[in-house]
Amino acid sequence: MVEKFRNWVKWEDRNSLVGIKYPGIYCIAVSSKPLNTFDFIPELEYIGMTNSKGGLRSRLRQFDATIKKIRTHHGGADRFLYQYQDYEAIKDKIYVAICSFECNTKNPTPKDLRIMGEVAKCEYDCWAIYIENNGRYPKFNDMNNAPKYSKTKR
Repeated sequence: MVEKFRNWVKWEDRNSLVGIKYPGIYCIAVSSKPLNTFDFIPELEYIGMTNSKGGLRSRLRQFDATIKKIRTHHGGADRFLYQYQDYEAIKDKIYVAICSFECNTKNPTPKDLRIMGEVAKCEYDCWAIYIENNGRYPKFNDMNNAPKYSKTKR
């Protein structure tokens, strides 16, 4: 599974990732030290997926808009934002890695639909591997212990 992921890149470089226009899995990590080779490390704080027509690029744009407090349309990013409310202070410590699945989401054939099903299964596989390696869900996938910023009184 690990070998299917692109290496970690800084958050600001996410749009340069090969395969970002396709559906897939994305992992968000926060680290003060540079990250390169992907793995299910403790610093990985969120695992997400998308089968949307806009692919990973669109979903990561939603995550970005939420953590910048532009709009809160991404649940995982809303939980991320609860802990990391100062975007300028955290932006250089955010990394992303993706695993994309080439398929047509606009006019899907039965083959494309099966690939989209693989994306959903892959997310569960990633959670399972992360839990096996770290003994818990990624911090912001743990909905019982990670409150949302949008639910706080401001």
